[in-house]
Amino acid sequence: MKTMLSSIDLIIECRDYRVPLSSRNPLFEANLAGRERLIIYTKQDLGSAGKEQDRLREETIREWYKPTSVLFSDHKNPRSIKKILSFAADHAAAGNTLTGSRMMIVGMPNVGKSSLINALRQVGVHKGKAAQTGAQPGVTRKIGTTVKIIEGTEEKEGVYLMDTPGVFVPYVPNAETMLKLALCGSVKDTIISPTTLADYLLYQMNLQTPALYRDWAEPTNDIMNFLAAVAKKTGRLQKGGLPDIDASALWMIQRWRNGHLGKFLLDSVTEGTLDKDRMDVKNLSGSLSQARRTARDVRRQRSKSRGNTQTEI
Repeated sequence: MKTMLSSIDLIIECRDYRVPLSSRNPLFEANLAGRERLIIYTKQDLGSAGKEQDRLREETIREWYKPTSVLFSDHKNPRSIKKILSFAADHAAAGNTLTGSRMMIVGMPNVGKSSLINALRQVGVHKGKAAQTGAQPGVTRKIGTTVKIIEGTEEKEGVYLMDTPGVFVPYVPNAETMLKLALCGSVKDTIISPTTLADYLLYQMNLQTPALYRDWAEPTNDIMNFLAAVAKKTGRLQKGGLPDIDASALWMIQRWRNGHLGKFLLDSVTEGTLDKDRMDVKNLSGSLSQARRTARDVRRQRSKSRGNTQTEI
């Protein structure tokens, strides 16, 4: 990725709207420092109910990251996609180059990069799917070819966007952050048991309101009772009428991922949590730099030792 940056005019970093802090990768802060960047919070339709508190939270995020530009996106909404295309067109026009504009999209696994590219291509140049998508992370495995998202003119070429594989955080600070990322699909479903994820989802729904799951179960904090009720309601039963707990857990997780069990954030977004996140990223970046320096010193020492050994022989 680094070798291609010289030809890239703009970095578009995608983060999941439902986990605006947990889906931020400090590796991008360290490796893309100094590059012009646009942050897009994808899957807005799955986390925002369109209420005043959602608007105020979005405004808090915009203000916090200034002067970096921030947009919120629903790839199924043409109006939302047109805002991104308008930003890209203005950025390209300001570049004043005859060869067109080249942009690169980066982000954590399964934050919606490929879906966004396909939507930009569909609305921008009225062409079909260019990037493969899937429900599980890891669909994009290598840096793809550039995809045109805005047509050129007689004076200059168009705007092109390059897809990249999702890059997971080098270090997950705590178990809850891992649960948040896994619940949003940034971690493969085989890594954490579906019952554990469903238990965390139940906890989050109870923080909002138990009414979110009233069609399937009575208000409860007990995940096994909850999933047994879901299994009975949805017919997910094994031989002898026993509830299929894992199948019921996966069903509930998928319903939330698709926006059918409430639209809410897993991260708390306030100026305090944003400030803490910034400090955590700085500390982690420093730790990563120190780790790289230590690794280089170890390699040098090993090379020196091998050289001394050969001289003695």
